[in-house]
Amino acid sequence: MSRNIRSVSIILLAMFLALFASSTVIQMIEAPNLADDPRNRRAVLASYDVKRGPILIDGTPIASSKPIDSEFKFQREYAQPELYAPVTGYYSTNQGRTGIESAMDTELSGRSDSQFFDSMQRKFTGEQPAGAAVELSINAAAQQAAWDALGEMQGAVVALDPETGAILAMVSKPSFDPNRLSMHDDDEVIKNYNELLEAPNDPLQNRAIAGNLNPPGSVFKVVVAAAALEHGIVKPDTPLDNPTEWKLPGTNSVVYNPAHGSKCGGGDKTNLREALELSCNIPFAQLAVKIGDERLRETAQAFGFNASFDVPMSSTPSVYPDGQLDDAQTALTGFGQYEVRSTPLQMAMVSAALANQGKVMKPTVVERVLTPDLNELQGPQISSFSDAVSDTTAQQVGDMMKGSVASGAATNAQIPGVEVAGKTGTAENGEDEPYSLWFTGFAESGDKKVAVAVVIEDGGGQGQSGTGNGLAAAIGAEVMKAVLEV
Repeated sequence: MSRNIRSVSIILLAMFLALFASSTVIQMIEAPNLADDPRNRRAVLASYDVKRGPILIDGTPIASSKPIDSEFKFQREYAQPELYAPVTGYYSTNQGRTGIESAMDTELSGRSDSQFFDSMQRKFTGEQPAGAAVELSINAAAQQAAWDALGEMQGAVVALDPETGAILAMVSKPSFDPNRLSMHDDDEVIKNYNELLEAPNDPLQNRAIAGNLNPPGSVFKVVVAAAALEHGIVKPDTPLDNPTEWKLPGTNSVVYNPAHGSKCGGGDKTNLREALELSCNIPFAQLAVKIGDERLRETAQAFGFNASFDVPMSSTPSVYPDGQLDDAQTALTGFGQYEVRSTPLQMAMVSAALANQGKVMKPTVVERVLTPDLNELQGPQISSFSDAVSDTTAQQVGDMMKGSVASGAATNAQIPGVEVAGKTGTAENGEDEPYSLWFTGFAESGDKKVAVAVVIEDGGGQGQSGTGNGLAAAIGAEVMKAVLEV
């Protein structure tokens, strides 16, 4: 009898422990995930009891909550939706949230620790519960200029303040209308969402900071030049070989120089300055081998490659390949090919660092957070990521980039009355695939500074005929002009 009682007791104890463990997991570990799950109808309805805070640019809402007569009480509305969708993302009853709507959700929904006392005060006074407003660093003129200049082309633009890391423009095309996902008709939202998933060219993808990354091509040469100078491999005027073609070490593969004037591919000697200004491939391939993949990777990572940045949306890390590369692979990385991949955000960070004495600032799109009564909860979050290169190296590479815009391979980035530093790139994606077209650079006028990066995918519709200078550089110039107000 006592043996049976003991067996039952053990079974009951095991059942109790299993129940205790599962309850603990659900209430303590899984609770945040369950609360955020868009299928949790109760949590979704509760979130609409609070008037979600607006997302602002220069005090003007680009996302706001409108009172409606339904169980949800409020509906999210987006002004200029496609222009700002890569920044705002969407807030949906059944598809969750993305962009700033996700990254700043606790602030927008009034659930952050810093809003506790404000929330309590509103409960005591009977005021409508409300989330905080998030003010962005986006420059409306620069955002519009980037959008207009891209036109119907597929690609992205990022502009930064070199001294603070503030994101001044973030455009990605094709884009989408987040209003189609914020409505409260579940069937319609699911239909709209599936249409976006099935649409060509991934409109939900923010090409500015994430997605399927592009090879940077010749814009990566500014990183190689910085590494060569920083490690004392060459000086700006050190003679370099510049043959018409060059066989990659240990292979039968041949690389060629682009036809950017007689100095690129004429069999003459050149130097680092001319090679960067005219975007010669072979001197940079040979330089990359001399520098070595370890030191190249070290310099690239100092600029931010192989790291993710919360802006506050998480960015996809740009890539300088890991592992030991052979000389042929290293040579190809010298002009941004092989397995080098980059976001426009990363290349804008490179140019911003060169404009900022070699210091890389952490990028952010949030300027400040305000209570519903417009009291500041959080100001600008300015912080440094690294000192990528010395001030001397940054100035030397910057001067070469200025030469590229003045009379080299990036002349379409010229702005009358402004000295512009820039570098173009025309990156290969495969033997018969359209090129990725790039521009990155920086400029200063008065007390205003800006760094920018542009990528145009699918050859800008021109296959392998488009060039970085022909398309991307002009877009970069338009964005810089908008920031500098020239």
